[in-house]
Amino acid sequence: MLEKNYDAASVEPLIGKRWEDGHAFRAGAGAARGAEPYTIVIPPPNVTGSLHMGHALNNTLQDILVRFERMRGKDVLWQPGMDHAGIATQMVVERQLMEKKIHRRDLSREEFVERVWQWKAESGGTIVNQLKRLGASCDWSRERFTMDEGLSKAVIEVFVALYKQGLIYKDKRLVNWDPKLLTAISDLEVEQVELDGHLWHFRYPIAGASFDPADPSSFITVATTRPETMLGDTAVAVHPEDERYSGLIGMEIELPIVGRRIPIVADDYSDPEKGSGAVKITPAHDFNDFEVGKRHKLRAVNILTVDAKVKIADNEDFLDGLEPSKAQRAAWDELDGLDRFEARKTIVAMMEEGGFLEKTEPHRHMVPHGDRGGVPIEPFLTDQWYVDAETLARPAIESVREGRTNFVPKNWEKTYFEWMENIQPWCISRQLWWGHQIPAWYGPDGHVFVEKTEKQALDAAVEYYLAVDTPWKAWVEEKLENFAPGEILTRDEDVLDTWFSSALWPFSTLGWPDETPELQRYYPTSVLVTGFDIIFFWVARMMMMGLHFMEEEPFHTVYVHALVRDKNGAKMSKSKGNVIDPLELIDEYGADALRFTLTIMAAQGRDVKLDPARVAGYRNFGTKLWNATRFAQLNGVAADPDFDPQAVALTINRWILTELTRAERAITTAIGSYRFNEAAGAAYGFVWNLFCDWYLELLKPVFAGSDEAAAAESRACAAYALEQIYKLLHPMMPFMTEELWARTAPEEAPREDMLAVTDWPELAFEDETAAAEINWLVELVSGIRSVRSEMNVPPSATAPLVMVEAAPLTRERLDRHGEAIRRLARVSDIAEKNEAPKGSAQIVVGEATACLPLGDLIDLKAEAARLEKEIAKLDGEISRIQKKLANEKFVARAPEEIVASEREKMAEFQASRDRLKTAHARVAEAG
Repeated sequence: MLEKNYDAASVEPLIGKRWEDGHAFRAGAGAARGAEPYTIVIPPPNVTGSLHMGHALNNTLQDILVRFERMRGKDVLWQPGMDHAGIATQMVVERQLMEKKIHRRDLSREEFVERVWQWKAESGGTIVNQLKRLGASCDWSRERFTMDEGLSKAVIEVFVALYKQGLIYKDKRLVNWDPKLLTAISDLEVEQVELDGHLWHFRYPIAGASFDPADPSSFITVATTRPETMLGDTAVAVHPEDERYSGLIGMEIELPIVGRRIPIVADDYSDPEKGSGAVKITPAHDFNDFEVGKRHKLRAVNILTVDAKVKIADNEDFLDGLEPSKAQRAAWDELDGLDRFEARKTIVAMMEEGGFLEKTEPHRHMVPHGDRGGVPIEPFLTDQWYVDAETLARPAIESVREGRTNFVPKNWEKTYFEWMENIQPWCISRQLWWGHQIPAWYGPDGHVFVEKTEKQALDAAVEYYLAVDTPWKAWVEEKLENFAPGEILTRDEDVLDTWFSSALWPFSTLGWPDETPELQRYYPTSVLVTGFDIIFFWVARMMMMGLHFMEEEPFHTVYVHALVRDKNGAKMSKSKGNVIDPLELIDEYGADALRFTLTIMAAQGRDVKLDPARVAGYRNFGTKLWNATRFAQLNGVAADPDFDPQAVALTINRWILTELTRAERAITTAIGSYRFNEAAGAAYGFVWNLFCDWYLELLKPVFAGSDEAAAAESRACAAYALEQIYKLLHPMMPFMTEELWARTAPEEAPREDMLAVTDWPELAFEDETAAAEINWLVELVSGIRSVRSEMNVPPSATAPLVMVEAAPLTRERLDRHGEAIRRLARVSDIAEKNEAPKGSAQIVVGEATACLPLGDLIDLKAEAARLEKEIAKLDGEISRIQKKLANEKFVARAPEEIVASEREKMAEFQASRDRLKTAHARVAEAG
């Protein structure tokens, strides 16, 4: 017998251990012979991470799919693992060292990396245990890590192959440089932050003219938000059709403070409608300027160090060709070594003192920040490694266009195409120590050798240097004679972008580049479940790498889920204080309640607005199922191994079996089409409404009656229905259903298999006549209850039921179910008449009209007045919101989630008003 209450906190760990001890989630567990493979690779969480609500949603949806397909007999592998998360992990360990007043550079590279491995061993697996608490049914025996030996082997293999195919190369280009972390970061790791700043308008003197701030013909005005970069200006650009500057194109200006002469060039990049129409061009410190510089063959003058300080001394880029005056030299000495923002203030002061500052305006603008370092990034000219993403993207674009890989919802394909068709070279090098070190070695003349091992690189270097007559030939021969290979080659210190290794995840985790049985069996994977925010980071790159190296797409479907927001629709963030910790919800309500809440709210293309009260509500759903099972046990319900659904005779049992079949088909179809909310909704509707509220209620007289055959059939049927319910709910609520599955087995015949590896129901029982009859009864009783509630009839009061224009079939149903109608609808007696009695509320049920004479039970006038008052109140609320939403300023300025919340409130008020109007019409009709 079940306990009175289900205790999730004590049961869930025991169930988890039962699954683990029974190897329930091993690849192929429960699979039929010759079963079709079904593979999902987990989006590898960062080793630094802990479970957040996005993980909870993502992994719940994956788990539903793998549990569903495992029960359907497929050979399932849910491949788990974690990402080394280069920058994020290095930051954690660096912070730990700084607490001990140790800088990374105080250690050797090997010592630092060893510290990171120690940290990973101590606390890096936190999120794995948290995912197990959520119920994630991964094959944990196959857990992988992107820095594992096998995965590192795959990374080296791919890098070397792409390099030798000309698809990886080194180039000097502008990158997003994080001056705090001292590394390049990708465009995708840059977030735009709106800040209040200034726009400074500078006068640049025309070369050869006598500069006079009062004479516009002696200068050209440019505007900038970053005065410090003017030290690296190498041109001023004007639009070729801007008549104001047509006579200046081809002339030069003399750059204040610096003394460098730079040309005035004509370029479409300059916007005549913006500012003065003239823009300063700094190719080494602005992405747009870099492109202008390439078009006009301009010099790129880098004036910053890696930590964003001004560098003038020993800066050949800056000093080339300059012969400074004494005053200029003094200015340079003052600026040299200043932080970029200090230099900004100093340069503005110098420009103002020289008469070169025309005006300063307040200016609110977007400033790019590194999402990890949290400081403004610098466009920085540096040597980096790149992947020719454009070439790799072509097959990946075609795959989606031709339908070999599909996005669900389909609208995300547009996002994918927009990015892929405008893809830029992928900067894959990072100036970090934690990560896959680039397999490139440099000879004494800077020649690069890319090989899988240092020995292979040395062999290539020896072959290269000894085969050509270079100044280094004799030097290399001497080193080889003394065997000092470390002095011949120097390894590139950079590591690869974290996303480079995770791009290989679908096949590297299966053993590639070795031809393993797992690779042959489980690649390509079946579906990828991911958030929209990593379509570019991860999805696109897996497509490119999978097609290039496996010659087949890594997955046939990409299911993109939305964000989990707070109950008001605001994005969760620590700064807002609205972050909801999934582990706290699991502690309070159990994992099943959280999982079911996320599932039933996971409508395609719609964000999940999570209110902990909803989790509490869906815990009640679990409680309802637990209590229903307990009620069944108290009434002698027990599994009958000989039960045959097709032999059932009672209409009520034939009805529930029909509805059970319909529920199974709805849930199966919904999960199969990634409509998780519809699957949960179908399960909820059947279990709570039909099975618990109606079937068990209608069975009470059967259980208590004298017809032993009817009671025995009903007990066996109820037990059978409960078994199917546990199966249908298992992917969504695995812990409670597994417990109920074990606890409801007959003592004489305990179930051998865990529910997790039991067959998914494939039901075929249908009796349209029985279903129509009991659903008619449910509709009639529900309608009567609704009217009583709407019209404020006291719960204890009974009223007669009058049926008007009842057909013979309705009369038969009334005869058969009269007792149930009286008991469940609080009806005193049932009669038939040709017309509705005066003072009655009316409900149309099928071809008949059900009338409730209520004049003696309630004050119809007072009830009408109450309803009118409630309707007026709602009209006022609706009008208030309509005015707010009609205000263009409010809609434009208010946060998106606030506007959406107001629209939802209005829809709720309108629905409530419609219900009250219906009730008012009934009262008026009855009066």
